[in-house]
Amino acid sequence: MSAAASIGPGANNASITPKRGYSREQWESKLDSVKVSKANLNALVMNYLIIEGYQSAALKFAQEANISSSVALDSIDDRMQIRAAIHAGAIQEAIERINDLNPELLDTNPELHFSLLRLQLIELIRKCTASPNGDIQPVLSFATTHLASRAQKNPVFLTDLERTMALLCFPQDSLAPQLAELMDPSLRRQVAARVNEAILEAQGVMREAKMRGLVRLWGWAENALRQEKVDFPSLDLKNIA
Repeated sequence: MSAAASIGPGANNASITPKRGYSREQWESKLDSVKVSKANLNALVMNYLIIEGYQSAALKFAQEANISSSVALDSIDDRMQIRAAIHAGAIQEAIERINDLNPELLDTNPELHFSLLRLQLIELIRKCTASPNGDIQPVLSFATTHLASRAQKNPVFLTDLERTMALLCFPQDSLAPQLAELMDPSLRRQVAARVNEAILEAQGVMREAKMRGLVRLWGWAENALRQEKVDFPSLDLKNIA
């Protein structure tokens, strides 16, 4: 009986299915066969440098590659100073810089404006609770003057304000998780990212660098190949996106 004839209905066909795969040399050869114009690569790099805030690198790259940008490269430094101020907890400084850069930005984005004011309130709470005898009057005054009227008109704002004011009622070292997250520095980074995106959008620039989207697309393609049981040299994307 031939080998072909010995394969019956109950045979395990998977055992004779050759595994598809690429060696590193084959994989790199396929990647090299994809042609991307120098102009597109330059535009991709410039897009990343502008959105991520690398002003000096963007200026130098624009000169060396002889390309122009629709965004004033000087504005990159303004965005980075705003981001640095928020990361440092200097929210009033950040708001003033935002208004200098774009006086209409916060007026036309009440959610973002409220987030900044609430973050400023949190910084005041952080300061007054740093010592046992901290003065809470600046907190109460700021909440009344800048946040109360906004919260009355928006139930989401009201919930956020009530949760923030609850920080005054509990020791900072034993806060419930939903309160502790308000005191975590990561909230500063989240608000700073939203501010950066809003500024970029107002300038007619996409909120996220195209390169990050391409990295996610690459990751999706790799997962699809793995599901198809294709063996290939994968790219470490952990610290890229």
